[in-house]
Amino acid sequence: MMAQYLALREEAGDCLLFYRMGDFFELFFDDARKAAAILDIALTTRGEHLGQPIPMCGVPAHSAEGYLARLIKAGCRVAIADQVETPAEAKRRAGSKALVARDIVRFVTAGTLTEEALLEPRRANVLAAACDLRGTIGIAACDISTGRMELEECPPEHLAAALARLGASELVVPDGWEAAPAYAIARAAREFSSEGGEARLKLVHGVATLDGFGMFTRPMLAAAGGLIAYLDHVGRGSLPLLLPPEARSGEASLAMDEATRASLEILEAARGGRKGSLIDAIDRCVTGAGARQLAEDLAAPLTDRAAIAARLELVEWLHDDALLREDLRAALRALPDLGRALGRVVAGRGSPRDLGQLRDGLSGARTVGDRLARRGDLPLLLAALLPHLGGHGALVDHFDRALVPSPPTERGQGGYIAPGYDAALDVLRETSGNARRAIAALEAKYREQTGTPSLKIKHNNVLGYFIEVPQRHADKLLEPDSGFSHRQTMAGAMRFNALALHEEASRITEAGAHALAAEEAHFEELVAQAVAARHAIARTAAALARIDVAAGQAERAAEGGWVRPAVVDGLSLEIEGGRHPVVEAALKAQGERFVANDCRLASHDRLWLIGGPNMGGKSTFLRQNALIVLLAQAGGFVPAKAARIGMVDRLFSRVGASDNLARGRSTFMVEMVETAAILAQATDRSFVILDEVGRGTSTYDGLALAWAVAEAVHETNRCRCLFATHYHELARLAETCEALSLHHVRAREWKGDLVLLHELADGPADRSYGLAVARLAGVPPKVISRAKSVLEKLEKGRAETGGLAAGLGDLPLFAAAQEQRETQCDSLRDKLREMDVDALSPRDALEVLYDLKREAGIEP
Repeated sequence: MMAQYLALREEAGDCLLFYRMGDFFELFFDDARKAAAILDIALTTRGEHLGQPIPMCGVPAHSAEGYLARLIKAGCRVAIADQVETPAEAKRRAGSKALVARDIVRFVTAGTLTEEALLEPRRANVLAAACDLRGTIGIAACDISTGRMELEECPPEHLAAALARLGASELVVPDGWEAAPAYAIARAAREFSSEGGEARLKLVHGVATLDGFGMFTRPMLAAAGGLIAYLDHVGRGSLPLLLPPEARSGEASLAMDEATRASLEILEAARGGRKGSLIDAIDRCVTGAGARQLAEDLAAPLTDRAAIAARLELVEWLHDDALLREDLRAALRALPDLGRALGRVVAGRGSPRDLGQLRDGLSGARTVGDRLARRGDLPLLLAALLPHLGGHGALVDHFDRALVPSPPTERGQGGYIAPGYDAALDVLRETSGNARRAIAALEAKYREQTGTPSLKIKHNNVLGYFIEVPQRHADKLLEPDSGFSHRQTMAGAMRFNALALHEEASRITEAGAHALAAEEAHFEELVAQAVAARHAIARTAAALARIDVAAGQAERAAEGGWVRPAVVDGLSLEIEGGRHPVVEAALKAQGERFVANDCRLASHDRLWLIGGPNMGGKSTFLRQNALIVLLAQAGGFVPAKAARIGMVDRLFSRVGASDNLARGRSTFMVEMVETAAILAQATDRSFVILDEVGRGTSTYDGLALAWAVAEAVHETNRCRCLFATHYHELARLAETCEALSLHHVRAREWKGDLVLLHELADGPADRSYGLAVARLAGVPPKVISRAKSVLEKLEKGRAETGGLAAGLGDLPLFAAAQEQRETQCDSLRDKLREMDVDALSPRDALEVLYDLKREAGIEP
């Protein structure tokens, strides 16, 4: 057995090996140590290997899914080694002591899950593959639980942003690719061939050309080849559901880099998890498929005005008819997850229950479609979706006749094919039922015959049917002419057989085996029909998800008083009474009111410089406008009184302080990397929010950087931008930047306390209220008092000289530097005073200038 195990262990590679032994999956050696720690189960030993006890742990096969889920969540990958023959087959093959053959039947990895228990209903599970083909990145991504597949290409510098949009659970790349993300799984580079990818796609979809699916570049096809090869590997030659691929253009959606997505907390909050994120605040979908579609919409908002308008029209139509919306959502809520049920069936992991879900889901979709079709004022998007909700009548009727109303999740025990569907199966069931009734009659007969009321006919998997009586009554059955034969002696009981019982048991066994075989044949037939209709069923699932998203968006809009935005071609951004959806929801839960603010950017006023105290609401204001843009271009209503939004091509957010120590980046380094990306990529159609640029370094460096960045955004990028800062000196930019205006969040001090009004006002901030905020935060009064005295000195020095650094020389911390600067200046003055300029030749003048630069510490 260990020889067999070790051979499979080598084949499993870096995966944990689940080795089937009877009713358990066992793990040995290092696998056992690792799994026992993660699963918190007992680690034992069994036998010896090379003179050492073998570490071992195991999990029941019938409940393995729960353990697999925990291992996958912990970052493990698992190879399942199951028995591929029965003990009887092994005995016939190699004699009574033959070892049952086992093989790895499947690899379970984070991106290849289809089981309902292992997946989050409201979150897509994406597997991605990426490769570099002659300087262009190809990306292939699919969610095998539903079959959706898309291909795209991008330049190398946009790889991180593309992967951030996908949020893949698993990424595979060619071996040896130096630019690949560290978390990726390396596969043989030969699998990432464009010719191989094209051939694999043709084979999967049974076509001679891919032209009918769209135009795919060579990098796209190379990535697709790597993806399908990996799926073939983990499925051991059995591919999951793969729908025809869709070519995705990077320009088709609003571009956001990884930092922006994290900053805006679109799908996940800063501390991890869904709670506190944008999707958590707006998701009102009643189906898992709808929630997954909403997440995809938010991850990739549109840049096509017509497509945005179509989504908004459907949301508005449902928003304006509350009764229809309520009825529609009730009907959708009752539907199963069609897409994922189909995915399991096509992958060969389906159950009778999955077939029942296909039947019920398609039937429900037809009902929803019929109800909507009776309306005469359908929006264009809904009219396009309605045909996909029907067309499955024959399949539904067949499944309805074939399956019982509530099919079981396991098919091994039968009982899922409906009575009346197969006359021969009904006869087998009747035979089996009659035999069971005959056994009950035999039990009564044997009790009367032996005078033993406690006699029972029982069944187990080892002995089959047998007669059991207490020891004290066994004598009557042991008599030679009693008709009973002894089988087994137990503590306190004895077991017997009888000819009549054996005959009835044989009838039950034979009829039951034939019935199970008949049901299995019908199951395979129904699966084949579902697989044949997979593309149409997938379109139905997608249509239901889109309708659920629109209904959920309409519900959220009605709930919060949100409005339909006008998305236009210009460069304006006019938001009246805008609100932050997440913050507003949090305040509402506490019984507080959110203070709304306006934002009006235009070509002549495209850069707002916003000052004011910490906690005054600057960051909230910045983020809420970015989220309103995102929601509008995703095709939803927005939290505002009115909104007119010029189409945004790229959205950038540099808000908040964080580091990335794992990559050797400090907080300030991260800030500068993100700022550099904005300055390099933002166009005049972009929308940028910047918060406290330059605060992570010295006052001089920080102010200089903030000043230069603001000028670059204004002069070079010329994009719409909200720039929050504490540097009051930046207000002078309004004198030279014609499209820059000054604003601040209002605050007041009342009897020593700071009152934050969270209102935006025109003009520069009069002060930062830093000491008042520190007092609110609980900084000791002694520290506040000292800071106040230092501040008075600094402000006094500034007032006297008008300089930023004035007054610093009076403080011990800066005295030495100030003295050094003054000494240096005096030396330069003396040299200049003694110099006879008229007597210098041009050559001498040049040498003097070089000397002065060297003395000032400046390289010539």
